Order: sequence, then C-alpha cells, then structure tokens
Amino acid sequence: MHVDIVPVGDVAAPVKREASAGLRTVYDCEVTVHDAQPVPDGSYDANRDQFRAEEFIELASHVGSGEKNIAITPKDLFYRRRNYVFGLAYLDGNGSVISTYRLQTSSDGGFSNRSAGDIFSDRVRKEVVHEIGHTLGLEHCDNKRCVMNFSPTVREVDVKEENLCGTCQRQVL
Repeated sequence: MHVDIVPVGDVAAPVKREASAGLRTVYDCEVTVHDAQPVPDGSYDANRDQFRAEEFIELASHVGSGEKNIAITPKDLFYRRRNYVFGLAYLDGNGSVISTYRLQTSSDGGFSNRSAGDIFSDRVRKEVVHEIGHTLGLEHCDNKRCVMNFSPTVREVDVKEENLCGTCQRQVL
C-alpha cells in the first residue's frame, strides 16, 4: 500500500516525519509526502472560526498520489455538528485528514513525565494511523488501548496505543 501525506497550510517538518513514521510502523506501507497545498477555498466557516474537514479530505483525494491519502493541517477542523475533530475519514475511502490544532495542548493530564513535544508526536502518529484505519474499512474499536478506539479528547488519545489491537489487525493486515 502507498500512502501520500498531503500537507495543507504550514505543516512543520517534524509533524510530517512523525506521521510518516507512524504509518510505516503500523501498516508497513510506502509513504510519500506531497508538496504543500493551500487551504481549500470555501472551507472556512466564519461563524464557527473553523474549517470544514470534508473539504480537506476532498483535496487529499484529488491531489494525493497514493492508494490512500491523508491531509495534515494545523487548522482547527469541524464536521457537521461536532465542536471539533482531530481527524476524519470515510470508511473504505481513499482520502482522510488530521488536524494538529487541538493535539498541541501542553500536557497529557499528568499521566506521564514526558515532554510536550513527545506527547504531541505520539498524538500525531496515533491520529494518522487511526484515520488511515478508517480508509481501510476499520470502524471504531471498543478496546480502549487500540488506536481505532474513538477518542474525542486528547486524554483519550493519550491513553490508547499507537497500534491496532489483534482484532483490528486481523481485519486489515
């Protein structure tokens, strides 16, 4: 499998490296990083001061060169009525997106003594692995440690591991 990372807006090099490393580690896939793309026209919702996640998926699907493509952006994303999303993907689709905007809180709630940078890197890896999992047909998993567990808060992202549980792994690998 080939996954193309599509940076949208100003995405730092370490974020691209962490995303790439997470995908290679979990899915043993080829990963490329596309040229940076501008934020999609019309994706900004002034009433919410946020961006529509679907438009970033659309962009990744069209410009990405992989079998699976994932947009990464520092913009704050929302989907439908949700206050925000860390990422979004359609089941069995070829496009997905993650936002680093809300992954950058300075702490993991005191659950480890690691640096803010290490915690942020873990979150980026977990989110790209999670969203690509959806494009491979995986739904949310009930196992709290599985990367496919639904995690609406950074605390829940921090609790889960970067890997698929055995059940999810058997479905895709």
